[in-house]
Amino acid sequence: METTLRKPEADFKLLTLISVFIGVLVGMNLLGGKIITIFGIGASVAVFMVPISFAITDIATELYGKRFTRQLTLAGMLTLILLFVYSAMFVWLEPNVRFASNDAYEVVFGSSLRIIVASIVAFSLAQLQDIFVFEKIRKATKGGYLWIRTNVSTFASELVDTTVFMFIAFYQMTPRFDALFVFKMIIPYFLLKIAFAVLITPLVYGGVRLLSGKK
Repeated sequence: METTLRKPEADFKLLTLISVFIGVLVGMNLLGGKIITIFGIGASVAVFMVPISFAITDIATELYGKRFTRQLTLAGMLTLILLFVYSAMFVWLEPNVRFASNDAYEVVFGSSLRIIVASIVAFSLAQLQDIFVFEKIRKATKGGYLWIRTNVSTFASELVDTTVFMFIAFYQMTPRFDALFVFKMIIPYFLLKIAFAVLITPLVYGGVRLLSGKK
């Protein structure tokens, strides 16, 4: 029986946007364990990637509406859950005698499990808030002032994301990581995130223009 091929509804630009979004989420979890110093502040390398995820959801909400962006967020969350399951399973499996780097493998990917759980919860709450705030501001401004809604929604969401993530990922990891210590980590990390969010605001404008086909 011959089947009729369905015409894809999404174009290459939209598929690229979705792919970059999922890629950034996976990258934050796999690569984010490394801590570097930025302007005297110790921060995960993921600080370069988190604002990109919020920028993409702002672009998606602006062009395709909150229903599509919620679906995109759900797809990202399911991807992180799948990554968590595979990470846990692969760390647990006994290595072949020829694999001499299992200890390093367990250190890198085993320590990522709590980070992934923290990321899933923080990501879901922050992204849903980002969509909600962005849509509310768009209605209030009658579709104008994109830079206001993308920054305000991102600032609010970054605060939720950073706070929830830090507490789930690091609270009581050692006796040193009490609530006060975690809050001291949150403040500079949050400030770094919003600084990068402001810097990439032109990318939101560029993304909206590119995907909408406007010149």
